[in-house]
Amino acid sequence: MNIAVPLVAALVATLAQATPALAEAGTEGCGPLRVPGAAHQELTHLDDLSTAGGRTDPADWAGLTPAGLPAPTPVAGTQVDGYFPDDSTSNTNHGWAHDSQFVIRLPKNWNGGLVVAGSPGVREQYANDRAISDFVLARGYAFAATDKGNTGAAFYRDGTRPGDAIVEWNHRVTQLTIAAKAVVAQRYCRPPSRTLATGLSNGGYLVRWQLENFPWLYDGGVDWEGTLWAEDNLLSFLPPTLAAYRNGDKASVIAAGFPAESEFLWDFHHRVYWDLTQRIYREELDPTWDGDTEAGTPFCAPGTPACDADYDYASRPQAQRAVARIALTGRIGKPLLTLHGTLDTLLPISKDSDVYAQMIDKAGRGHLFRYYRIEGGTHVDALFDAYPDRLRPLTPCHRTAFAALEGWLRGTPPPASATVARPPVVSTTECALA
Repeated sequence: MNIAVPLVAALVATLAQATPALAEAGTEGCGPLRVPGAAHQELTHLDDLSTAGGRTDPADWAGLTPAGLPAPTPVAGTQVDGYFPDDSTSNTNHGWAHDSQFVIRLPKNWNGGLVVAGSPGVREQYANDRAISDFVLARGYAFAATDKGNTGAAFYRDGTRPGDAIVEWNHRVTQLTIAAKAVVAQRYCRPPSRTLATGLSNGGYLVRWQLENFPWLYDGGVDWEGTLWAEDNLLSFLPPTLAAYRNGDKASVIAAGFPAESEFLWDFHHRVYWDLTQRIYREELDPTWDGDTEAGTPFCAPGTPACDADYDYASRPQAQRAVARIALTGRIGKPLLTLHGTLDTLLPISKDSDVYAQMIDKAGRGHLFRYYRIEGGTHVDALFDAYPDRLRPLTPCHRTAFAALEGWLRGTPPPASATVARPPVVSTTECALA
């Protein structure tokens, strides 16, 4: 982490230095493309910016979309890869060993808009390429994404105070949004007419946070199953889930928030997500709980000393203070559409987006919000390929929600908030929200 000056002052200065004078219509641009504040950048002109032929890393986005998602539309344009100053080195894309990496894509045929995203999970800057970048580029948007300033399962090593790594995630999205606006103005000789934020999982959390804290940078956002950091959070429900699952106590897993209908997904999530997620986020937000041990003991039995299955967030004020640094309030300042699967078995809907919807309503911002509960949706769409008879992919629902946001900004309200029934025949291309 290396954010040496107050964020807002630095970003205002960045804009003042970076916005070019407008050139005459029809010219190729307004001078060299320079990402304000970047320590390094590389420009590539491509016949195809999509994942089919562009500069990306398939490992970043593996597992996030269904196998049957149609091939992307080729989009010609310019890509800028680079990084902002930072002193952590977990991201090794391009052999740079440098965090705060970003990608900015500028289509030749531009519709006037910009879409900004932060990566889901602890993935790198190309994690949104198949799910989001391909889609918005085909609609004519410029696209920018960040690795959030730290990556990988040991992301908690970044920073000095509990919560620093996640605090940086939010700063890096704000930093990239302002820089990308300037780059768009350089390339097309005018600033974007609309800027939209979107993302899934941790990327969805970033959308929520940006619309609460920097709404003037955006025109709206689509939150795809964003992580909820609030009074209760994953450090509240994952420990009892781990203990109950280890003890074969199905009723207590359900009581922790996971619906009975998701039981067929529990073993996979215990092996891949529950244990690891609890340990690394607890280490980020409450590192002293287990002494000098780093990120706990994998798959320990309840009763084992310092076992995360016995972690009690309610009794840890130091963890609560760290969460307060990254917490959401529901006070969104621009239109937001949220979608969340009812069978999400990492961030259960009853503990996450159901609660966030209540927070928005309590904050008096319900007129800016639509919420779609997608029956049969789960946290990662690759699981649809394993269980096509029980699940449905959320990727097409995200695309429908994105189009609904576009319509909302043009004056056509989106469908009312609703629970969207799983259709008899599930599609990887269509999802009706009404």
